[in-house]
Parts: sequence; C-alpha cells; structure tokens
Amino acid sequence: MGIKSGKIWGMTELVHANAVLEFHRIEANEGTFCSKHKHTYKWNGFFVESGSLKIRVWKNNYALVDETILNPGDFTAVAPGEYHQFEATVDTVAFALYWAALLDHNDIQRETIGGSNIENAA
Repeated sequence: MGIKSGKIWGMTELVHANAVLEFHRIEANEGTFCSKHKHTYKWNGFFVESGSLKIRVWKNNYALVDETILNPGDFTAVAPGEYHQFEATVDTVAFALYWAALLDHNDIQRETIGGSNIENAA
C-alpha cells in the first residue's frame, strides 16, 4: 500500500494523498491514545473498520470535552481548530481522513440527470 509509520499507540499508513485530501489506515492498540492536537485548516475524520475508538474533542465554544465512541461502521469529523484525541478501547483498525473545507459546497454542475433503463411492467 503506502508509507507506514510506527507510533507509540500502534501504526499509521498513508493510503492516498492529493492536494485536498489525505487518507490513512491506522491500527491502534487497546488502551493507547494519540496526542491531544489540532489542525489549523484541515478537518479530521475517523471511520472505524473493527474495534472501537473514543474520540475526545475540546470544544472552542464552551468549556466541555465531547466524547464520542465509534464502533465498526461509525464515522465522526472534527472541525479545524478544535483540539482532539483518539483512544483505542480495544485493538482497532480505523481510517483517518484529512481534508480542507470547501468554500462552496454546491460545486456540482450537471449536464444530464440520472435515470433508469428498466421499464415499468404495466
């Protein structure tokens, strides 16, 4: 796959990166956690494939630490500028995504519309 890096909490592997997105596969060992950190411009998303992650977010708007438990199939995202941290409650495989916020989310320009080639039986 990509570039692997050992961490005190496990391992991270860069799967794909381009000008606007980074996609990492992470393996985190039970009872370990990453540093409390923030990203100035990037969102940080977490998707759990197997295991469980506790995501802590130190909110900027109020004195509270949000904690979200992610199980297989769950996803959450942390906004730029918010300190956050993950902790593996069991051995976990997850994906971390990093992306910059788009200025205009309505950027699609359709030339045609979708449809179906299956005719309704009447």
